[in-house]
Amino acid sequence: MRAEKEPAQRELLPHILTQQQADAALQPLDAGQVRQLALEAGFTEASLLPLPMEQGAVADARLEKFVAAGFTGQMEYLARRDEQGRLVRGRLERPFPWARSVLLCMASYHGAAPRSVDAADAGAGWIARYAWTARLEPDGSRRASDYHKVLLKRLRSVESALHAELGQFQSRAYVDTGPILERAAAAAAGLGWVGKNTCLIHPRHGSYTFLAALVLELPVAGGQAPLTVPDRCGSCTRCLDACPTGALIAPRQMDATRCIAYLTIEHRGIIPPELAAGMGRQVFGCDICQDVCPWNRKAPVAQDTQLETRSELVNPQLEWLAGLGQAEFEALFNGSPVRRTGYRALLRNVAIAMGNSGLGRYVPWLRAQLQEPAPEQDGGLQQAVRWALSRLGAVREDG
Repeated sequence: MRAEKEPAQRELLPHILTQQQADAALQPLDAGQVRQLALEAGFTEASLLPLPMEQGAVADARLEKFVAAGFTGQMEYLARRDEQGRLVRGRLERPFPWARSVLLCMASYHGAAPRSVDAADAGAGWIARYAWTARLEPDGSRRASDYHKVLLKRLRSVESALHAELGQFQSRAYVDTGPILERAAAAAAGLGWVGKNTCLIHPRHGSYTFLAALVLELPVAGGQAPLTVPDRCGSCTRCLDACPTGALIAPRQMDATRCIAYLTIEHRGIIPPELAAGMGRQVFGCDICQDVCPWNRKAPVAQDTQLETRSELVNPQLEWLAGLGQAEFEALFNGSPVRRTGYRALLRNVAIAMGNSGLGRYVPWLRAQLQEPAPEQDGGLQQAVRWALSRLGAVREDG
């Protein structure tokens, strides 16, 4: 990237130019300068990856295997294919044939709070750490923040700076919404390695991190890919051993249909009884495989005023969550990732957590749910209630 602006307008080139000539007209990016732009925008770390990605074929094959095994569950977007029958997310050049590089950005959300595997009150539920985020207001209060919006705004600032410097070129910014295998790309970009729990692990910041991607038409100066970080999981299997539902079927292999995060967020309808007991107290997402990882014990607490911890969401009491009405749910989780699961699905998850708690004080609330007429879109709530009552030894005689 050069200090002086040049009127390199791609659309002004004659259409008869070959792709090679057109590429030559695009200003190459300096990886170090682009990384600095990302850090100034507020990201914890960033790296620019030339395309096509050398490891693209491996990532594509892994996704094919994952889809073929039926591990995607109701996440049909992962199995979407193009007109040639190829997985859209398999390789970046499929949805973005014009792309010559991608900027992978990382933002830590590690807060100074207990882990899900730490001792807690028997009546406490668990909301995944990533969903605690809030922005710090000038008056010292905290308001829910959606990391999608926070990080997308940061990506846009980097994108705008590049356009101001280099003129017009194609670009796309995504935070968990694009046809991109972010973890594979981030590992190829040198931001860490994919651990046995399938999470990207940064050697300093661990895996409590969000990923964002800016796909660019501009090539990388020199064209050299960053050095990859070696796999440092070693012989450790703590994440595999700790998974209560057996979702981690082998190192770096997950059956998402058994993952508690999938069950509590993505899955719509009845939770299979054989998996409900393993869900424990998790009511939104799951941190277990990350919380037992030694690399996260060493990770520094993030200093990010837009991704602060909402203390009321740490070890929340199940009674409190169960007592929320629809309007209260919307108000509490407006702007929060928790809203994604929906009101009745959250109550479904709370009912299962109650059944796993072993506490008889939840029986009246559970029984009251059976008195309510089930709406057309029940979300699996009444089935979860019956399961919980049975588990607590208090199933209704007529139910």
